[in-house]
Amino acid sequence: MQRNSKLWMLALLVAVAASFVACDRKTIYVHYEHTPITGWDKSDYLNFDVPAIKEEGAYKEDIGLRVVNTYPFQGLSLVIKQTILPSGYVHSDTVNYNLFDRRGNTKGPGVSFYQFQFHFNTLQLRKGDSLHISVKHNMKREIMPGITDVGIRIDRLAKD
Repeated sequence: MQRNSKLWMLALLVAVAASFVACDRKTIYVHYEHTPITGWDKSDYLNFDVPAIKEEGAYKEDIGLRVVNTYPFQGLSLVIKQTILPSGYVHSDTVNYNLFDRRGNTKGPGVSFYQFQFHFNTLQLRKGDSLHISVKHNMKREIMPGITDVGIRIDRLAKD
């Protein structure tokens, strides 16, 4: 009976610890979309739909990239288009990120599969606003190999 009690207590402690780790109130949205194995076509947008914001304030937007070591370039150019609903405000921007230096050394963690996270925008949102974000690559090559996933992360900034 004592052993069961200890196991139950350990399970409870693990559950409580996991709830603290998983409960990052600052991050309101994280989602990744996969690109085709054959390569990401220049005309294909990856779409992200952020549900209604619960709290008015300033929000930081990051883009996440997962890249394999066969990616043929040092950098990546992306077109990011976002619509704030219900206002219908549209903002579009082209961003350029350096993933590797001239020698081919990565600027992100990994061995043959690398993960990057870059800041791309800070915006003010009202309670009830939602976002539709579309991302496509803006490289000269029509089909871009080596990009496996593209993600969006949105964090609420601390109030002053």
